[in-house]
Amino acid sequence: MATFEAERGRLWGIAYRITGTVSDADDAVQETWLRWQALPGDPPVDSPRGFLTTVVSRICYDLLGSARARRERYVGPWLPEPLVDGAGGDPLPGSAYGDAPEDRVTLDESVGMALLTVLERLTPAERTAFILHDVFAVPFPDVAEAVGRTPDAVRQLASRARRRVRAEAPRRTVDRTEHRRTVEAFLSAVMGGDLDALLAVLDPEVVWRSDGGGRVSATRRPVLGREKVARYALGLVARGAERGPVRVALQQVNGATGLLFADAGGRQSGVFAFTVHDGRITEVDAVLNPEKLGHVALGLVDPGRATVSGQK
Repeated sequence: MATFEAERGRLWGIAYRITGTVSDADDAVQETWLRWQALPGDPPVDSPRGFLTTVVSRICYDLLGSARARRERYVGPWLPEPLVDGAGGDPLPGSAYGDAPEDRVTLDESVGMALLTVLERLTPAERTAFILHDVFAVPFPDVAEAVGRTPDAVRQLASRARRRVRAEAPRRTVDRTEHRRTVEAFLSAVMGGDLDALLAVLDPEVVWRSDGGGRVSATRRPVLGREKVARYALGLVARGAERGPVRVALQQVNGATGLLFADAGGRQSGVFAFTVHDGRITEVDAVLNPEKLGHVALGLVDPGRATVSGQK
């Protein structure tokens, strides 16, 4: 028990990054625990960390393969399940990296909503190899065991994934103060209905993705461009205010400042993650599907922290 518990946070971090869902990460860690319990007590495995990493990775690799078909049929954009203040597990467990900055991805980046969305475009084998080797510094022979390939093959998988991540991952600020300040400016402009201020904080090519999964009202195509995103965001707040006060709060979402919101009647709620570069928002990822928010304590959003009513 003590050996497994010492690795639980790291195992959960691996599982979440590979699957992109809190529920699958929870299930994978639980299944890993059952397999660990089933081992004979004598002799123990040579490397508990290596064994547990391989087991949880293999489980997640299989889950990801079966999930791809479901995600292809998903209504609208599919976004990862958000992590709010570590809900569902610590999103940023300890890890190790290589020495070359260009060949590593920080833990903050690897759990960010924007990068997780890029990882969705990789094959299950590429994604698993990239997460294990580039993020958690797992040796290629161990990665090979997890995905059922040769070490040379997984080396190529990780290399392809790395190139794609570099090419497609959005530029983002690493300054948490700048990120928070930008999100605060966005919140102030939206809640105040200030179109000019909102336009000033949005990048000209900003992208807004909404994941409603067909369960709630949400745009099924990304909203592109500063003008369209600004008017769409103001429209969302105005429509919500018609039903009563809209409660909004700043929270840590996937390792960076984001927003939680809930309307007074509890008919709709959501979590917003932001990508910020040079003081402007370049991407907004809005998770609205209630099936993806069961682990988030949206009912605790403090209505006094930021509200807007029908008169604004």
